[in-house]
Amino acid sequence: MVDAVSMTNTIDAPADVLPARTERHLVRYGSAFSPRIIERAEGAYLWDEDGNRILDFTSGQMSAVLGHGHPDIVRAVSSSVATLDHLYSGMLSRPVLEFAERLAGTLPEPLSRILLLTTGAESNEAAVKMAKLATGCFEVVAFDRSWHGMTTGAASLTYSAGRRGYGPAMPGSLTLPSPDAYRSPFRHDDGSYDWRTELDYGFAQIDRASSGSLAACLVEPILSSGGIIELPPGYLARLRELCDERGMLLIYDEAQTGLGRTGQMYAFERDGVAPDILTLSKTLGAGMPVAAVVTSPAIEERCHERGFLFFTTHASDPLAASVASTVLTVIERDGLVEQAAARGQVLRERLLDLRDRFEQVGDVRGRGLLQGLELVTDKASRTPADELGAAVTTECLRRGLHMNIVQLPGMGGVFRIAPPLTITDHQLVEGLDLLEASLAAVL
Repeated sequence: MVDAVSMTNTIDAPADVLPARTERHLVRYGSAFSPRIIERAEGAYLWDEDGNRILDFTSGQMSAVLGHGHPDIVRAVSSSVATLDHLYSGMLSRPVLEFAERLAGTLPEPLSRILLLTTGAESNEAAVKMAKLATGCFEVVAFDRSWHGMTTGAASLTYSAGRRGYGPAMPGSLTLPSPDAYRSPFRHDDGSYDWRTELDYGFAQIDRASSGSLAACLVEPILSSGGIIELPPGYLARLRELCDERGMLLIYDEAQTGLGRTGQMYAFERDGVAPDILTLSKTLGAGMPVAAVVTSPAIEERCHERGFLFFTTHASDPLAASVASTVLTVIERDGLVEQAAARGQVLRERLLDLRDRFEQVGDVRGRGLLQGLELVTDKASRTPADELGAAVTTECLRRGLHMNIVQLPGMGGVFRIAPPLTITDHQLVEGLDLLEASLAAVL
């Protein structure tokens, strides 16, 4: 299988990697630009300007859960732009009210009050402001490999990158150890991961650092940019206990895990532990800029009484509401939650097979169609293999597969695999064959 794939579907790198005008006019805002100009996208595929087809194993920026150019999304956007796309933020429209009712219907009580916004960072900013106002406190805890956004408050609670050179972070930003079962030093006598002791230790450290004003804990059920770190079963229940003991609100950031991605509508459903505040983005818009904050009537009413203010230009936009409602419709109509669970099992089995056969594949983790594969120099030492990860990423793209790799200090390169929920069995196997062939070629 590997040899057959390695001889076909290759893409030769263009002679001119990036046009000169790109270097002259674009601000570089993160990792290097991909060395291709993408002309169009449809379903699970992209095409560059030379006509080369690329299978998208990242759903764009982990967002396009329905694939690219989904006809229902195209119709929703076209209709909304033609009739009702944007209003003064104090005006209401039927799409916003209908969306709020539909979204609340997918969530457990008492999560029923909804603020419609546009980006994940914006939704996390609003959630943190709500938590501070509701509790009267200001300290917020996040995982030490978290990613919650690039605006000031969200960036202050983003610990996986972007900390240096910008001056003081938001006062009261505290950290909790990320529960990395593969690399954590907290172990039982038999070598298994002792997450409970690690979590209790983390809160003991928080208690020492706190000034006595703990407002909230903001966590991702699966840390994606942190290297696909999955919270162990039971973790959220214990986290809820520790937060309740301190009068803290519990906030879940399900930007990447929400809307069926993990094989359940929301990742927190596995544990049966609902948050006080839920933030959604990425998957809610299926590639369009849509986000939401959801909380309980009690918290919303307390915030309103205390003058909650988050009046932004695109709050409650009809266009965003129309898109989000369409996403909910398609996911339910086409059974995409169940499909993600089934295809996620296929994905996991193939990744575990790669782990068993390649010495440099150290760990496989995640759920549904959000899974990670960590590369190391060898299984015994678990030494990070940064150059290997970069080489495999390049080889994947050359063969026609777009992969995203996270490389953080202290861990190996971790591929974040998040294809659209609409990916077919054939496309999933095609991508895994290309990944296997790329690993074999580089090694």
